[in-house]
Amino acid sequence: MDDRTLRVALERHWDASDASDFEIEHDIYREDAVLHYPQSGERIRGRRNIQESRFLQPNKKRFTVQRIIGSGDFWVTEFVLSYDGIPSYAVSIMEFSDGLVVNETQYFADRFDAAPSRAHLVDRAGET
Repeated sequence: MDDRTLRVALERHWDASDASDFEIEHDIYREDAVLHYPQSGERIRGRRNIQESRFLQPNKKRFTVQRIIGSGDFWVTEFVLSYDGIPSYAVSIMEFSDGLVVNETQYFADRFDAAPSRAHLVDRAGET
């Protein structure tokens, strides 16, 4: 599968994730896909189990994709995932096989205050 087709599939996946369309969201996964959450030590095996784990999540979720980069069978998406309006910064690393995700790892980070020691060296995001 070419890069353009995979990018379109990823955009469709993230749009469906934001809309809580659990069927379309999970079309991108192979039946034997594995999802890893290193921070919680979880590994979810199988497309249906991945789908059910997300369906059972009680929070209202919103996804804002920052960028998608990759080629061939390896793609990375940076996004902001808001649970009940509280943002978490996330990275999804997807490995494809035959045009479908076989392996995904997601990392999450919460917002934190900037260090005063480097304040004179930085531009604050969102400021001009």
